[in-house]
Amino acid sequence: MSRKAWLLFLALGVIWGVPYLLIRVAVADYHPVIVALGRAAIGALVLAPFVLRGKGLMAGFRRPVWLVLYTLVEISGPWFLIGFAETRVTSSLAGLIIALTPIIAAILGVVLSQERLGTGRLVGLGLGLAGVVALLGFDEQPVEFWPALALGLSALGYAVGPIIVARKLADAEASAVVVASLIAAAILYLPFVPAHWPARVTLDASLAVIALAVFCTALAFQLLFALIAEVGAARATVIAYLNPAVAVLLGVLVLGEPLSIALLVGFLLILAGSYFATARQQRSSAPPAAAEPFS
Repeated sequence: MSRKAWLLFLALGVIWGVPYLLIRVAVADYHPVIVALGRAAIGALVLAPFVLRGKGLMAGFRRPVWLVLYTLVEISGPWFLIGFAETRVTSSLAGLIIALTPIIAAILGVVLSQERLGTGRLVGLGLGLAGVVALLGFDEQPVEFWPALALGLSALGYAVGPIIVARKLADAEASAVVVASLIAAAILYLPFVPAHWPARVTLDASLAVIALAVFCTALAFQLLFALIAEVGAARATVIAYLNPAVAVLLGVLVLGEPLSIALLVGFLLILAGSYFATARQQRSSAPPAAAEPFS
């Protein structure tokens, strides 16, 4: 890859590893619904001018039913569920469980395309499962059922979202789909805001929400589009292998979260599982830009 491509890759890998830390900070003072609403609304406002310069925002709303479904599984659902989970688990653990997304996507790809599950993918799925067992069964701090389920559902949503884009929203400009889905997510959150509006506004949580919206959403997608233009969508998916490492490092170094043997073993197993489960996909497919999972 060119120097520009490497810089884009590293920048995006770091930026998409940061949300777990920021979410952990934000939900300490704000309800997960408020955090997700702020991220969606501010992110839409920042990205809207870029979309208006292209084919226009309405291009993202051409298929409203599929757009809403995509929003539920890729944005509004995961952002709330991850926030809920991080009120009870570390940001490191959250990042690692979400890192199962490529493995789940590989399973869905086999099921939907009726391909044979080859040896490489079987190895990848086995390693990924072993990583989850290490994280949830052997960590020093047992993980509660509901947070683990919330993170698992989020990973499933991130795996389903690209399928919806590829099959039902591929004719729309990727940036228009992103902004339209952020607007739809903000609207979906609104009915729950009055019951969860914070009693007081805090600086740390507010800055975390703004950073989530501006850097981890708006800037991240601009970098993603630039990276895809540089190296192609298939090679850009390798970012998924860098994100969990960043999430773990930030959790340990910034938040002082414990670095257990189970966490390290789980990280290595999930990373290896993701690689083997998706190696064939990287060589043969090119998912659309809007389908790239983000957290």
